Amino acid sequence: MLLEMDLPNRETACEADTVYADPAIITNEDNNNEVAHHIGENEVTIRQGTTLQQFYAGQSIFITGGTGFLGHILIEKLLRSCSDLSTIYLLVRPKKGKDIQNRLEQIFTNPIFNRLKEEVPKFRHKVVAVAGDCSAQDLGLSSADRTLLIRNVSTVFHVAATVRFDEKLKLATAINIRSTGDIIDLCKHMPKLKAFIHVSTAYANSHLWEIDERFYNYPIKHNDLSKVMECLPDNVIDEITPRIIGSWPNTYAFTKAIAEDLVKEKNKGLPMGIFRPAIVVSTANEPIDGWINNLYGPTGVVAGAATGLLRTLYCDANINANIVPVDLAVNALIVSAWDVATQTNKRDDDMLIYNYVSSVEAPLTWGDYCETNLKYGHQYPLSNSIWYLSFRMNKHKIIHLLYVLFLHLLPALLVDTVSICFGQKPRLWKGYQKIHKFATVIEYFCNHEWKFTNDNVQAMWLRLDSKDQQLFRFSMKGFDWQNYFSTYMKGIRLYLFNEDLSTLETSRARWRKFYWMHKTLKTLIFFSSMWIIWRFLSIIFF
Repeated sequence: MLLEMDLPNRETACEADTVYADPAIITNEDNNNEVAHHIGENEVTIRQGTTLQQFYAGQSIFITGGTGFLGHILIEKLLRSCSDLSTIYLLVRPKKGKDIQNRLEQIFTNPIFNRLKEEVPKFRHKVVAVAGDCSAQDLGLSSADRTLLIRNVSTVFHVAATVRFDEKLKLATAINIRSTGDIIDLCKHMPKLKAFIHVSTAYANSHLWEIDERFYNYPIKHNDLSKVMECLPDNVIDEITPRIIGSWPNTYAFTKAIAEDLVKEKNKGLPMGIFRPAIVVSTANEPIDGWINNLYGPTGVVAGAATGLLRTLYCDANINANIVPVDLAVNALIVSAWDVATQTNKRDDDMLIYNYVSSVEAPLTWGDYCETNLKYGHQYPLSNSIWYLSFRMNKHKIIHLLYVLFLHLLPALLVDTVSICFGQKPRLWKGYQKIHKFATVIEYFCNHEWKFTNDNVQAMWLRLDSKDQQLFRFSMKGFDWQNYFSTYMKGIRLYLFNEDLSTLETSRARWRKFYWMHKTLKTLIFFSSMWIIWRFLSIIFF
């Protein structure tokens, strides 16, 4: 659910910016199972498959946020498990000197697409890049691309968002709220539209403590917020942001809530649903286990602890972590489009809303999360770690701050001072400044707990037949967290730190040295402290 945004420079219409794909002729060895679908003037022969596969067969899908974490898995899963779909249109913006074609090709160099390349080698022509930008008015689409999407698209997944918790409110409003309205306006002109899924977050309504699968009312309307953003200068907006977001912990959750208010008002008559995933982390099984490409949320905590830098976090270990594997979340997202399309009685204010959370069927506390990852962190140590993995959670703020002082700041000051004396650049202090900023952002979610319901998600699972339940598994009931975390730390090592498993034995040997250094240092500190206390007491009483 992330998309980095800049305003693309668009002058001409989209023939130069768009790759047009001719629909593939897909045949089946069993001619009795062939079904003909007509898309424009082109005929596509598709296979009989499961209910979900038939739903997507011959269809064109529009995805925003395809260049992000969840978007990558969504694209891969659709192409691999629904290979008879016609086209996937991806909204892509030029970035850092790369045009949309280069960015699109870069997506498919990711290792998560290796399985797709083996199982469905002729997939590439099905993916079409469309130049645009969610932070721009009307998505930055050219008239030609807008016409292309309106004419062909039958399913829309609006995944794009800025997920930076400390994002400026003005930019968060443009990307998370205005773009949602622009997508809705676009969808209202699509004659073939079967389903439109807006991806929100389970914490959009985090100002409440009990969150059901329904709409809520907010103290400000989306159009009023947009007017404020347009009228006031940036410095004034920054100053009044805390008063505007009120009970929400950050601009991300707040703008996602107001975007839901916009959906409630503007969706009239559309086959639309809202998908609210909890904290999305690495893959459980598909297409490879343990894949992750970002340091957001709890993954950043694990990575920071594994490097030996992060040693304490202000967190209540008894609170539910509410994390969900990205591949299971994507499966539920894909199925939700079918669910919305087939339940035609669920429209407008009765729209289907899906709280995709783990706390209902597979609860996991932050303490369990920490303890399990510490265990596997010792099995997969990093070769570039600076110290032994020693990490603890503290639910009392004062104790946490004492740990920060003695385990973060004082060592950083000491090491940087030595570095300066030897003519080297000090780095540890600045590194801890970044770590503390990151930790402060997630502390709110580590010390508060919400009660969710997910009846629509459970009902959707029961509506699937056994074949689709196997192909698009998303039920969290009975989820094996121990098995999941056995690959979680390995995935962080492989995909975030780019450390091949061939270096594992060397890393473990280095890890053992750190262990004994860590134990020796603790022993020295203990006896030094005892000596200081004894000397102090001797001076006072003797």
